[in-house]
Amino acid sequence: MVILALARNALLESIRQPVHTVLICGGLLAMLLNVNVAGYTLEDDNKLLVDLGLSTLFLTGLLMSAFIATSVLCKEIENKTVLTVVSKPVPRPFVVLGKFLGVIAAIGLAYGLLSIVFLLTIRHQVQSSVRAGDIFDPVVILFGFLAISLTFLIAGLANYLYRWSFPATFACSGFVLALISFLTISCISRKWKIQSPSSDFDPQLMIGLVLIFEAIIAITSIAIAASTRFGQVATLLICIGFFLVGLVGEYFATVTLQSNAWLQPFANILPNLQFFWPADALTQGHTITLEYLGVVTLYAVCISVAFLSLAIILFQKRDVG
Repeated sequence: MVILALARNALLESIRQPVHTVLICGGLLAMLLNVNVAGYTLEDDNKLLVDLGLSTLFLTGLLMSAFIATSVLCKEIENKTVLTVVSKPVPRPFVVLGKFLGVIAAIGLAYGLLSIVFLLTIRHQVQSSVRAGDIFDPVVILFGFLAISLTFLIAGLANYLYRWSFPATFACSGFVLALISFLTISCISRKWKIQSPSSDFDPQLMIGLVLIFEAIIAITSIAIAASTRFGQVATLLICIGFFLVGLVGEYFATVTLQSNAWLQPFANILPNLQFFWPADALTQGHTITLEYLGVVTLYAVCISVAFLSLAIILFQKRDVG
């Protein structure tokens, strides 16, 4: 119960951060622009739209994990506010785990909202011809515009009338309204006819979204570990470094180390974020099996446990007085 209480406090603190709203709005804007940017390929534009959308989700999650993890742990250490928690009979490992779960919940809320927008852009698709019916999906545009407008309206009124936190209200109401809009749109075709909700459902895309979120969870564990000792800038650089190493880790292991057998043990411990990247399989028509999802999930758990253990060790000896 102590961990859940700490996680709840970290969640509320995270979604009240202005950077949480800024990154959500940035991700929303990027998702909307992706529909037009993807229209300049010479082949299948919608494949590029999938790639751009998943990249937006990945980068937004990366930035959010670094900024929010620093806000809920590093700043509390610097401001000595964490002393009020550790001075009570609360074990320090519980503090780290609670902060981690709270940050994951906050990122999950934003990720869920952006994932819904991503699925709506996939439903809308890229312009296939100059005809109005092929350029726009009126159902997506109407309900999407209503959801966005109501989100800003509710957050603004709640802040003005009741002094509720604008970022927190924006994130929560935005997710709920986006989900309602998505469920409504899935029952209506482009021609304003009733259809089965499963008509636009793609289980492969859902598996791909789960893989991306698992990668974000792993990166968040690294951000938590880094924020126990470093500031915001250093934590962000460490997360970006892990991201870049994870992208080239497979190439480094298979090509560079082939001629250096003694470096093979180091290659085996390099993180490989390519396991979490589903865009290649989705755009090339390959099936992502549940067995593969299970193996990658176990890999993400191992990375998260390893870095959370490191975070607990680092925080155990950290002077917070």
